[in-house]
Amino acid sequence: MSVPPGGEVGDEVHGHVEQTLYFQSGSGESILDGEVQTITAGDVVIVTPGTKHNFKNTGTEPLKVATVYVPANHIDGRVHITKADADADSEDEAFGESNV
Repeated sequence: MSVPPGGEVGDEVHGHVEQTLYFQSGSGESILDGEVQTITAGDVVIVTPGTKHNFKNTGTEPLKVATVYVPANHIDGRVHITKADADADSEDEAFGESNV
């Protein structure tokens, strides 16, 4: 995932999915259930099921993130070029919500 300067992932909650995020470059903020922490390259954040979360790029370069979901939260091979594309993909969102 690449979050542009000033961009954000957007508020999310995964009811049955654990998410591990590896921050590869850039800087920003993680917001987990309202608690804000600074993130930089090399940081790892684990989001447990049911945690409201968001990640914001507060830096001047793209925030590059690799993320792993357990169980899978997206359709295999699905790629979204923009955040708007991801937000509009109701089939992919339904897939993630169906994994219990």
